[in-house]
Amino acid sequence: MTLNLRGAFAIFRNELMRMFRTAFGSILSPVITTSLYLVVFGAAIGGRMELPGGVGYGAFIVPGLLMLTLLTESTSNASFGIYMPKFTGAIYELLSAPVGVAETLIGFVGAAAVKSLILAAVILGTAALIIDYQIAHPLLAFFYILLVSATFSLLGFIIGLWATGFEKLQIIPLLVLMPLTFLGGTFYSIDLLPEPWRTVALFNPVVYLVNGLRWTFLGQSDFPIALSLGATMAFLLACVAVIGWIFNSGWRLRE
Repeated sequence: MTLNLRGAFAIFRNELMRMFRTAFGSILSPVITTSLYLVVFGAAIGGRMELPGGVGYGAFIVPGLLMLTLLTESTSNASFGIYMPKFTGAIYELLSAPVGVAETLIGFVGAAAVKSLILAAVILGTAALIIDYQIAHPLLAFFYILLVSATFSLLGFIIGLWATGFEKLQIIPLLVLMPLTFLGGTFYSIDLLPEPWRTVALFNPVVYLVNGLRWTFLGQSDFPIALSLGATMAFLLACVAVIGWIFNSGWRLRE
């Protein structure tokens, strides 16, 4: 079966243009929020703290705050992107068009992932103006950011298909992902937690994501990078399998 690249690009371009039409909500708002965290925790408080190994506190929290933004924004962008065709009824035109699951994912998920990459670049550029940080493994950091963006864009795509109202679009990003990220070592190393809280933290999957990105920045983290990469890849494949089942069964697509 031939891949309809023209159809995939049409979906991708339409979704990407929507981001630029709503630039304040899509880019400026998360950048301003992250910058406030960096100023308060990184520059103000972090200037008086230093972690073991000579790592400045500001540089330590940059990967965690970037991961917080990536998880919430990737999920929200992809979920809203596929939910709107459902809400307006345009989903039926998409289902009858000569595009399959692969083209649909390339269009919607690819656009959401690219939005996250643009957002990550803006945040890192802004952080460089506030905090002195280095990226120990830039190529691996880019790959890991891309992997996380694609994975959680797939999750957002599933949420957009599952949601039956606008309020459900925010349940996972705001009530699940954001708390898990704050409790997943964004502002601290879990090695500093006393028992039993350190053991409890090990059951938080976001801990491994945050530490994976932190390793690419600092060259050190609480867990090996291979564990973070493996967990992210496994979750990505699980999301692809769920989306394949949804399109094969028609669940939530024809309601």
